[in-house]
Formats: sequence, structure tokens, C-alpha cells
Amino acid sequence: MPESGTKEKLPREALIPLLQEAQERDGYLSREAITEIAERLDIPPAKVYGVASFYNQFTFTRPGKYVIRVCRGTACHVKGSERILNALKGELKIEPGQTTRDGLFTLEVVACLGACGLAPVVMINDEFHGRLTPGDIPGLIESYRERDGRER
Repeated sequence: MPESGTKEKLPREALIPLLQEAQERDGYLSREAITEIAERLDIPPAKVYGVASFYNQFTFTRPGKYVIRVCRGTACHVKGSERILNALKGELKIEPGQTTRDGLFTLEVVACLGACGLAPVVMINDEFHGRLTPGDIPGLIESYRERDGRER
């Protein structure tokens, strides 16, 4: 039986579920979360990091308040998602995988969002925005800044 205040050791098969739980809770995998998972599984933190870094679903930096995912699937590609991505990069002054200095936006590229009928589509957190043109991007970004009480 574990001592008071310590957590029970878990089997190594629990690694991926623990990583998913930590990322869901914190929005990313912090150094502290990796260390805690390593202790719970009785494996080195480097092993935990090695497994987590293999999967692109895990991230090691705190994401922005609004995570923008640009679909690059076939339908979106044909309908101009590259132009949407370029407009977002220009408006936010960041590249995919980066977060704005104010911590408000993170830009990501994904293979498919599964909303092909809305192509080209981006997802901001849990909201889909479809049939976009590059000209829509400044207003879309501004609407999220306004939600946060920030203006450019």
C-alpha cells in the first residue's frame, strides 16, 4: 500500500492515457507533468518525453487562448487553404506551430478537419469558420481580439 500522500505506481501501458490526461488538463505537457508521469510509472522522464515527442498530438509549449487550426485536406487545398494560411500568417505575424507574443493565438496546420463542405475551413478552438477568403481573415481575427477585450 502506498504511503500517505504518494500516488500508486501504474503499469507502463498507462503512459499514453496519462499524457492525454495531462494535456487535456493543462493544454500542453509541462516539464512538471512529464516528471509526475515518470514517477507514477517508475520510468525516466526522458522515456516519457521520448514517447510524447513521437506523437504530434502532444505539445510542449503553452498554446494561445485561441488555437487556430487551418485545414490542408484535399477539398480545402483545392479551394485555397494555402491563401488562408498565408493571410493568417501575415495577420498574426507568426508561422504554424507558433503563438503570438500576447499569448492570444496559436497557429496550426492540420491534415483534415472533416468539414469538407465548408472548404476552405479553419477551426478556432471548437468553432468552425468556413468558405473563407483571405479578405475575411482580418475581421475574423479582430472578432476574437474583441472577445478578449483586446484591440490591435
